[in-house]
This record gives sequence, C-alpha cells and structure tokens, in this order.
Amino acid sequence: MELTAYSDIWIVGGDGTLNYFINKYHDCKLPLFIFMGGTGNDFAWKLYGNKNFQDCFQIALNAFPKKIDAGICNERYFLNGVGIGFDGEIVKSIRRDKILFSGHLAYYAAVIRKIFFFKEKELEVNTNQVCWKERSFMLTIANGSRYGGGFLVAPQSMVDDGLLDVVLIPRISILQRLNLLLGASKGKHLKIARITKSGYVSVRANEKLYAHYDGEPIGAKTFEISIVPSKFLFRY
Repeated sequence: MELTAYSDIWIVGGDGTLNYFINKYHDCKLPLFIFMGGTGNDFAWKLYGNKNFQDCFQIALNAFPKKIDAGICNERYFLNGVGIGFDGEIVKSIRRDKILFSGHLAYYAAVIRKIFFFKEKELEVNTNQVCWKERSFMLTIANGSRYGGGFLVAPQSMVDDGLLDVVLIPRISILQRLNLLLGASKGKHLKIARITKSGYVSVRANEKLYAHYDGEPIGAKTFEISIVPSKFLFRY
C-alpha cells in the first residue's frame, strides 16, 4: 500500500513490499518512509529501530530526508541485502512451508530443516579487495544489518557509506550451525566469518544457486552485485 502525503511517499508493508516499490519506481526522487507491516521488517528496523507507530508517524512528518544507498543484483534493486546459499534455500522452502505454517513459523520451520540437511555449495567470490573460493554455508551481501526478523548478519553495515558488507560463512559442522543459529541474533557468528566491504561483488558457481534479494527468491549460477550510492531519499 502507498499513501501520498506532503509530496512524500509512505509505504505500509515489509521488505517485500518495499522491494517491489523500488524496482517499479527505481527513478523515484521523492522522500520515502516505510511503516512496518509485514513479517519481514528488517530494513525498517535498520532505519527506525523498535520505535512504536506514533513515534514513526512523527518521523514521517518531520524528519529531514537523507540519501541512502541501494544495491543491484542481476539488474534488480535491493535495499536490505542479498543472501546466497543457506538463507536462499530458506526463502525457497518458505513457499512450500506456508501450506502448513504462516508468518514467522514458516521461516523457523525452514531454518530448522535446513540446519540439518543443507549441503554447502562451492562458491567463487570476487570483490575489489579479496577472492574467496571454497565450499560455503552462506554468503550475505548486505546494505542493511538484520535478516529473518532478528538475525544480525551484518551488524557493522551502514546504509550511506557507499559500500556493501560481504559476510561469508565457510563450511561448518552441524554443531557449529546450531551455535550460529543461536548466536546470530547478537552477531556472534562473525567469529567464524570472512568479512570485507566492497562496492562490487561477483559470485560464481558450477550449479544453479538459490538466493534472495530483500526476501525475494532468485536462482542463478552467476550473481553480479554492486552498490548504487545515494540512490533513494528516506525520512529517518
């Protein structure tokens, strides 16, 4: 849903709604504001934290618009980030699990199943700074910080620094996967992660990989990802 007020655009919904909007209106120059309204509100959390509706409404009316970065993955815009590997498989599985579960239950059902049965993929990751080639559990290219309604995957990310945070979790044991799941909400997974920042990321594999951008599913063997500095205006 979109509401127009004072020449701004107010969006009510989650990350998927916001992603739909920025891809349909990618040349929008008006200030934007998003009210949390879906099961995935991680980018709104990045901008507004845990503020209640009344506080958010005042921000929508009074905050000065600021420029934020966007990313592009295979010619599709995203704001929060891209997940390849484990979390890409989760997004794919959620579509099936929604037959039995709804909302966060579908997400957690997919997470628990994939913790035990997901097989790591051979990835070649190239940025302006590093080259990684190894079997990997998950790869996150982040503009935001949080995913899945509470997993703090890239806690150091900033939406206005002109860079993407690249977080790779290498091949790990089942026990390490469980510890990662328990510690990700506090960023403890970074102890085993490979981390860099870059304006460009190329990811290649020998097989089709499932991934997501802002929670929207995508499948490919190659992902070309780059930052678009100061792409959109948000009040926050």
